[in-house]
Amino acid sequence: MNGRTRLLLAVVCGVAVASVYAGQPVLGPMGRDLGVPVDSLGWFVAIGQLGYLTGLVLLVPLGDMLDRRRLIAAHLALVAAGTAITAAAPVAWAAFSGLATAGVFAVVVQTTVAYTASISPSAERGRNLGIVTSGVVIGILGARVIAGVLADLWGWRSIYLALAILAAVLALLTLALLPADVRPGTARYGQVLRSFGGLFAQPVFLSRGLIAFFLFASFGTLWSGMALPLAGAPWHLSEAQIGLFGVAGLAGALGAARSGRWGDAGHARRVTGIALALLVASWAAIGQLPWSLPLLILGVILLDFAVQAVHVSNQHTLTAAYPDRTSTTIGAYMVFYSLGSALGAAATTALFDAAGWIGPTVLGLALALCALATWAFSARTATRAARRPPLGQAEEAFD
Repeated sequence: MNGRTRLLLAVVCGVAVASVYAGQPVLGPMGRDLGVPVDSLGWFVAIGQLGYLTGLVLLVPLGDMLDRRRLIAAHLALVAAGTAITAAAPVAWAAFSGLATAGVFAVVVQTTVAYTASISPSAERGRNLGIVTSGVVIGILGARVIAGVLADLWGWRSIYLALAILAAVLALLTLALLPADVRPGTARYGQVLRSFGGLFAQPVFLSRGLIAFFLFASFGTLWSGMALPLAGAPWHLSEAQIGLFGVAGLAGALGAARSGRWGDAGHARRVTGIALALLVASWAAIGQLPWSLPLLILGVILLDFAVQAVHVSNQHTLTAAYPDRTSTTIGAYMVFYSLGSALGAAATTALFDAAGWIGPTVLGLALALCALATWAFSARTATRAARRPPLGQAEEAFD
């Protein structure tokens, strides 16, 4: 994999995931324009996550059967269609339909990650995954900055129009620049789906998946709810100013870019534990939002560093454990991500409406503690298993 290929794959990930998250800093204007009440604004993000969940189950496993290059191009074209529908939506149900469509096909991110893992030498898999998945972080966090600026200049609809154009252009570039990735064609769709379901009975997979569920629920709690208190008293920030908090998150997440190399060196489990401890600590600073913006910025940096480090370590561990079915494994793992993100997005706006910022803070902290507890329990289980005579290699891949 050369630098041009890594860059293109990272951009694909960034644009696709931005279609799900770009609305977070402009939930207020979207709701006012489309007539959606405050306690339901989180559904603008949650509906995309639920669409994403559908795509993870039904579409991502196709990558273990078909040419992933063609899948990437086709899914990008449909992301473009979904975001275009959202940009033109005259009423709320039309916007929700467009966001759901974009969410379903935004799983091109997982096909891209599986493509990266499959064409990478084992000694460089973590490094390449770290670089490509940095595109996901840039898409999630950088989109907030750009979305805030675009919303101030031309309204929230311009965000989705820009994403539609970018996704369409990337679909063409993917066909032109990426090498073909023909699947053996021996597995049938039903077999792949059964393999998908069977992963949920694997201890290594289940532990990493549960960590991801709590991790991204905590992440979604912050980023789907933060715009509401920042727009109100005492800060009264504009959409562009709120979007700038994405820069702090981006700095934290890119600081974890080396986590893939740490995984290549055999430290994935240790990196996960340290990062989850930082996630817990970040909520002490995030909880100060009503009184201190500098402490909020510190908390955002810590949280996004932790999320990226754990996410890359998880994917490195799982693609090493199941190298013959990377698309299915990544897709099944991201089910936890999607459910967690949807929970955080839907719950945080309702809690803020009922209890102010203290509600989302307590939720985010509780979710972070659950992730850390899951890691501690699974690490203890792995240690005990290592003391017994080995029965297979699957558990060894945990570390």
